[in-house]
Amino acid sequence: MYEIVREYPYPIEEVWQVLTDPAYVARWTTTGQGGRPEGFAAVPGTKFRFVGKPVMGWSGVVYCEVIEVDAPRSLRYTWKGDEDTDDVTDVTYRLEPTAAGTRFTWTHTGFTGVGGFAMSRLLGSVRRKMLDDGVPAVLAAHHAELAP
Repeated sequence: MYEIVREYPYPIEEVWQVLTDPAYVARWTTTGQGGRPEGFAAVPGTKFRFVGKPVMGWSGVVYCEVIEVDAPRSLRYTWKGDEDTDDVTDVTYRLEPTAAGTRFTWTHTGFTGVGGFAMSRLLGSVRRKMLDDGVPAVLAAHHAELAP
């Protein structure tokens, strides 16, 4: 399991929108070496892909399906690094209102073996960049758009 917790100084509804609205998602998921979402919608049953840069031994495409949505508190989707594999992991977004804004917890579970451990570490590095650089920048821009 890999988990990252971040605090953002914005209301839960704004954080939810940036994390789940397709117009915003592509702006933060491509931070660092993250993939561009194709077909994403925060609706159970939606199949979508993240398309990143291919590397030796991997096409650069992740296959996902939205499993659960409880707006604006949680989103869960499956994650497969190869369309033909049975090796499926789960990604969960949890949002909680705080006195200073919103606590966002990103969890990726289901990794197995040495390869799974290595992949979780690699993805963790990419995710930290997205959550430390990408999401705050998109949140600030979104918040500014809402200002009168």
